[in-house]
Amino acid sequence: MTNEPNKIYDLEERTARFGEVAIKLCNKLTRNEITRPIINQLVKCSTSVGANYCEADDAESKADFKHKIGICKKESRESKHFLRMLATASPESKVEARRLWIEAKELNLIFNTIYKKVKD
Repeated sequence: MTNEPNKIYDLEERTARFGEVAIKLCNKLTRNEITRPIINQLVKCSTSVGANYCEADDAESKADFKHKIGICKKESRESKHFLRMLATASPESKVEARRLWIEAKELNLIFNTIYKKVKD
C-alpha cells in the first residue's frame, strides 16, 4: 500500500492509508442504485479499520485492546467482501478493487494474529 518499505510495519499509517485509498477509489466511481450502497458500506468499513486500530492503541485494558483488535479484524474482512461486490458492480474498478482487496486480506491476517496472541 505504501511506497516506503519501513512504513509497512506502521499499522496506524498502513490502516489510515487503506481507508484513504478506499475513499479515493470510491470517489472515482459512478453512483447508481447498485453502487451507492456498496460504496457507502466500503467507505464505512475501510475507514473503521484505522479508527479502531487507533482506539486499540490507546486501550484502557488488555480486554479493551483485544475487543478493538477484534473489530479491526471484522472490518477488514467486511472490506474484502464489499471490494469483491464493487468489482462485480463496477467492472471498470476491478483492478484497483483487487489491489485493495489484497491489502484488506493482509490487514485481516495481521489482526487475526494479534487477536490470537492476546491472552485473556
